[in-house]
Order: sequence, then C-alpha cells, then structure tokens
Amino acid sequence: MRRYIITAFSILFSVSLIAQNHKVKEDSIKIRQFYNAALVKGQAYKWLDHLSNSIGGRLSGSLNAQRAVEFTKAELEDLGLDKVWLQPVMVPKWTRGAREHAYIQTGPGMTTEVNITALGGSVATSPGGLKARVLEVNGIEDLENYKADIKGKIVFYNRPMKPELIQTFEAYGGCVDQRYSGAEAAAKYGAVGVIVRSLSHKIDEYPHTGSMSYGDLPNDKRIPAAAISTKDAEYLSGILKLKKDLEFYYKLSSENHGEVQSYNVIGEITGSEFPEEFIVVGGHLDSWDLGDGSHDDGAGVVQSMEVLRLFKETGYKPKRSIRVVLFMNEENGLRGGNKYAEIAHSKNENHIFALESDAGGFTPRGFSFEADDAQFAQIESWKPLFKPYLIHYFERGGSGADIGPLKKGDIVLAGLRPDSQRYFDHHHAATDTFEHVNKRELELGAATMTSLIYLVDKYGMRHIDLETDKKL
Repeated sequence: MRRYIITAFSILFSVSLIAQNHKVKEDSIKIRQFYNAALVKGQAYKWLDHLSNSIGGRLSGSLNAQRAVEFTKAELEDLGLDKVWLQPVMVPKWTRGAREHAYIQTGPGMTTEVNITALGGSVATSPGGLKARVLEVNGIEDLENYKADIKGKIVFYNRPMKPELIQTFEAYGGCVDQRYSGAEAAAKYGAVGVIVRSLSHKIDEYPHTGSMSYGDLPNDKRIPAAAISTKDAEYLSGILKLKKDLEFYYKLSSENHGEVQSYNVIGEITGSEFPEEFIVVGGHLDSWDLGDGSHDDGAGVVQSMEVLRLFKETGYKPKRSIRVVLFMNEENGLRGGNKYAEIAHSKNENHIFALESDAGGFTPRGFSFEADDAQFAQIESWKPLFKPYLIHYFERGGSGADIGPLKKGDIVLAGLRPDSQRYFDHHHAATDTFEHVNKRELELGAATMTSLIYLVDKYGMRHIDLETDKKL
C-alpha cells in the first residue's frame, strides 16, 4: 500500500513539474515575442522623436503641454484600444520669462558671468535685478550655524550629490531639499535671495532647474531662487574663500499665473476575464522647459504607450484591464497623479498593480517594488524569465511619484529601474534632449515593462489576508 501511495505521489509531482515547466516555457516564448517586436518594429523612438523635436519642452500649463496631450491621445486612438479619454485636471502655470542673467563682482568693473536658471515656481527679482553679498552654506541644516550673518545676503547652497553613492537617486534625494525648500528656509532668516548648486555629478556649465516651494510664506516674504551650474558653483565657492565680500548679481523674470485646466491622457484595453481589476502603466507627459524632456519623462511616456501597442502587435489579449496613464504636472505639483487616484478611489476601482517609468530611457536593469512578502516572493519567482535580457535588479523600495497616490489595500507599485549613472547629467537641464536617448536602450525598456505587465496580468497578484494570515 505504501508503495502505491509513493508511486501516486511521484506521478502527481511529475505532472505538476511538467505543468510548471510548460508554463515557464510558454512565458519565455511570449516574453521573447515582446522583445522581438519592440526591437524590430517598435514605435517608442518614433513617438519620442515627435514629442521632443516637433513639440519640445512641455511645461505644465503651456501650449506645448496641450499639444502633447492632443498628440498622445490621437496615437492611442490609432492603436485601436477599447477606450481612450482625457481626464481633466487643474494645474499650476509658471513661466520663466526672459533669459536669466547673473555675474560675480569682485571689485569695481570686475565681473564674471555665470550660468543660472530660475527654479520652477520662483518669484522674479525686481526689474533691475538683485545684487548682494553671498553666504555659502552646506545645506539647509547649516543655516542655523550662520543665522546672525544671513540677513540681507544671498544664500548659496553648495551641498553636492555624494559621489560615493552608487544609487544616484539616493545621492539626489540627499540634497534635493536645498532646492525645494531652500528659499523658504533662508527667507525666514532674512535672506534676500538663494542660489542653489545644480543637482548633478557632472561638472559643466548647464544649470538644472526643478520645483521649489515657499511653504506658508506670505507673498511679500518670498525671495527669488535660482540654480547655478556645477562648474560655476565650484568657481563661486573657490572665489569666496579669497574674496568674502564679493557680490552676486542676478535677474529673474519668472511669473506665477495661478491655475489652468489640463489633462491626463488615458487609454485602456478591457480585460477579457477580470475587467474590474485594473493594471496601470504610465509616465508623466509634462517636462521642464530648458530641454525637450526626452529622458524626463518623454521616455517613460512612449515606453508606457508601447506596452499596450506590443500587446496588440503580438496578439496578446489581457485577462485584466490594462490602462496606460500619461500623467500631467508631475514636475511642479503632482496634480495628475493625485487626480487619477482621487477618481479611482471615488469609484472604488480595484487597482492591483501600477508600474511607472520616470528614471530615463537608459538601459533597463530591473524594477523596484512596494509589495508585501507574499507579493514580492511571487515577483521574485519571475526573475529567471528576465535573466536572458540582463535584467537582474528586483528589489523592494520606492516606485514612482505619480502612482504613489494609488497606494491603498493590496495594490503593488513598481518602478522601472534603468542604469542611472548618466541620468542626472541631463535631469532638468538644457541637455535633456532627443539625441541623448539611445533607440535600442529605449526599446529594451519598453519590452521589459511589457513583460512584467504580462506576468502580472496572467497570474494576478498574491496577497496576505489579514484575518487568516494566509497567502491567497
């Protein structure tokens, strides 16, 4: 009897193993199809060419942002999706105005021009510009050490990104507060303006803009804020050691115009078996105005569109409803991400997974996930399927700003993680342009995203029932 039981068990185990191997082979073949279609007949690079070179920088609330809305909506409609629509969202409108001008003055008639750019949301200087002595500090927390010396001066934040950190986003996160909140903090000590070292490892002449906030400061207390290129930050820091009483001049013409209406662009393939379960893939349609926003985040936009196109191209019919969401206003407000989540939650839509691409169009390395233990174990079991494509990074961590507001219940959030070593050379700078995106790297990223969405759609996501503590 025992021999029969063992034999039966062996047969069942063998059948299970055969079935499992069949699924792995089936998934491997399908993923190969996605990569083949993306690399041979991909559309992402063509779409990005139009976004970057025919439309250009897509500052929230601008005419170019609206042109991008109209273009991507038309392209999604051409894919033959089940639904394509615009989701209205109110966004802040800020304009840069005339080109910024700045110089360092070390004596009468002794000036050196430097490269600056207004930070997004900054107020303007007076029409004649602003000139004052400079106080260099190493980040916001360093202000306290100089509180008696700040009044009437321009605060120069010169904390660099840490070069020893391999994860460049970690280095960026370690000093972005001086850009975002530096003006608010310095104004409370009586500063008349702020200059912030650009957030980049590269030493060059291109200043990097980015969003900033005055918090709850009244309008009459707000001071002009600009970023200075890393090369000029090094020069200013060096000359300050020799000439502490030098003066810095800069002129900004930026202006805030209140709110205007814009849109998220959404396309959907309705699920064949579980249409009420939603999977989102997306990037943000707006960009800064210095370059054309190819890496940040034109790449994420076209890669996300390509996911749905590759499903159509390869004949894959998803079980669950797959949505591409092109979010508006990530750069200076996150209004699009918040609006999408607000409406999704108000409708009690069951979102099980969301993937964002907002780290540039460089070679994909893998993904980071916000997931519980059971969900992450399931995701890790798919890792061998990505090994042939040199995708090895499957880690728990942050996902993306625009999908963050969706976090509720069992939803898993994920972010595409490309090689980031060159990303901050271009981030928010005039060098974020189409020629710095490699076609093949962009296409590999799109195929990698498609493969993950396919696996989530096919198998769903496990979760832990809080009452029974069992994996479902």
